[in-house]
Amino acid sequence: MSGQPNFGVLLERFFTQRLMQQRQASAHTIASYRDTFKMLLQFVHKHLGKAPSALALDDIDAPLVMAFLDDAERTRGITARTRNLRLTAVHSFFRYVAFEAPTHSAQIQRVLAIPAKRFTRALVPFLSRQEVDALLAAPDQRTWSGRRDHALILLAVQTGLRLSELTSLHHDDLHVGVGAHVRVIGKGRKERCTPLSKNTNAVLAAWVREPTLAKNQPLFPNARGTKLSSHGVHYLLNKHVMTATVKCPSLKSKRVSPHVLRHTTAMDLLQEGVDQSTIALWLGHESVETTQIYLDAN
Repeated sequence: MSGQPNFGVLLERFFTQRLMQQRQASAHTIASYRDTFKMLLQFVHKHLGKAPSALALDDIDAPLVMAFLDDAERTRGITARTRNLRLTAVHSFFRYVAFEAPTHSAQIQRVLAIPAKRFTRALVPFLSRQEVDALLAAPDQRTWSGRRDHALILLAVQTGLRLSELTSLHHDDLHVGVGAHVRVIGKGRKERCTPLSKNTNAVLAAWVREPTLAKNQPLFPNARGTKLSSHGVHYLLNKHVMTATVKCPSLKSKRVSPHVLRHTTAMDLLQEGVDQSTIALWLGHESVETTQIYLDAN
């Protein structure tokens, strides 16, 4: 192994320098990549008998990566979509290594040439206008939690914010009045500002006048004034869907999640004639191609 780039050193630099410092990747992305390489190292140890500290870059070649992906599908039962996510992590690492170990360009090119696996993409689920109206009417706005939930769901449906973006909002991120908008830091630490409709602006302007429960609380706090958890948002959403089902029975056959509300935003924009590139900017998609799923569903 003398003279060869140490795989462990490169992997550590990939996480600390590339992902954390340069790209400022989200905790979710870092965790996903960490899990991929944890499984890869376990696979390599089993098949090559080498500990992670003893690995050279030469050991991780294209046939080995392919065998790892095939084994994950066969023994772990992962889907083609998950397989492709694992491959994305490996590709990202080798694109970084291309600049750190140019003498291994041929090996790196062969790994980067491994194609994603094709799979049948299901049409995205979304809500109709009648279903959205029923859901928005479900929270009891005579209560503090009902007014919070109504404002949160309305903002989610109108802006298409991700769940993590919704729960991370603070009062400073919201601008009501003329030029009303909400500012978020999305995936890849990318900042975007999404305009608010007249109705959403009015509801949020009223919401921010509610007495605060704690110092520096988020825009949509829980009963203690702290950040709503992912589980908390799913819980309140499911509760209101059950209420809305009485007036809108079609909701009974749908699984409504924060991401379905995001899909609903995209479909509303598409059906209003908004072009694909604008929808991609609105939702914070890294690529316009990601927005193609809504064209397929329309």
